Amino acid sequence: MADQDQLFQFLLRLGDNTLVLGHRVSEWCGHSPVLEEDIALANTALDMIGQTQLWLGLAGEVEGKGRSADDLAFLRDVWDFRNVLLVELPNGDFGRTLMRQFLYDAWSQIMLSKLASSSDDRIAAIAEKASKEVAYHVERSGDTVIGLGDGTEESHTRMQAALDYLWPYVGEMFQSDEVDGAMVAAGIAPDPTSLREEYDAKVQSVMSEATLTIPGSKYAHKGGRTGYMHTEHLGHMLCSMQWLQRAYPGASW
Repeated sequence: MADQDQLFQFLLRLGDNTLVLGHRVSEWCGHSPVLEEDIALANTALDMIGQTQLWLGLAGEVEGKGRSADDLAFLRDVWDFRNVLLVELPNGDFGRTLMRQFLYDAWSQIMLSKLASSSDDRIAAIAEKASKEVAYHVERSGDTVIGLGDGTEESHTRMQAALDYLWPYVGEMFQSDEVDGAMVAAGIAPDPTSLREEYDAKVQSVMSEATLTIPGSKYAHKGGRTGYMHTEHLGHMLCSMQWLQRAYPGASW
């Protein structure tokens, strides 16, 4: 049996990742470069919010304080969020958004494949369901990275710039702490550090085809998974995402 507070923190990490990135991707609705991409990104965002409902719903159940997924999404402050810094970064241009999506999707696909055999049946069931959606996400985002990276001179330049900017945020997904150690000991989740080799191989394969160069630096921004330090961008995003519930507590349609 895992310590319930550590399990709660672990579930927040999973749910906050999908919540924050889902909201970021939803910001493209009505603003995408073409109608097909507008619909595709909106569907991706909906998938991620659906996963959030499951992860945060289970987190609220584990916490045992009567908080729902909606409560955890809309009534926590920035320092209570446990998402990696990568997902809270502003969208930038279309290329940066899809590069960020691929870098996250590749990690998510590997993590979910391990969680599908979790000793916690509830986590295994969520992971199995989410894996089907993420398999599509990583295929689509990877194909788009390849198409733009190996496209025109401008698209290649933009995609390389996006990779250079985002790469220092990738390493946080593979950092391990006492929460991860407790999950490993209970057979609930893998050690994040054990996923890096498979991840690097998956990303390198796509970047090679996209004619893009992965930066050599191993520096990694960190602080999001523990809530110790988020970027300024998350606070601004939460102001937009949470304002209705904050202004009208308990409001319902």
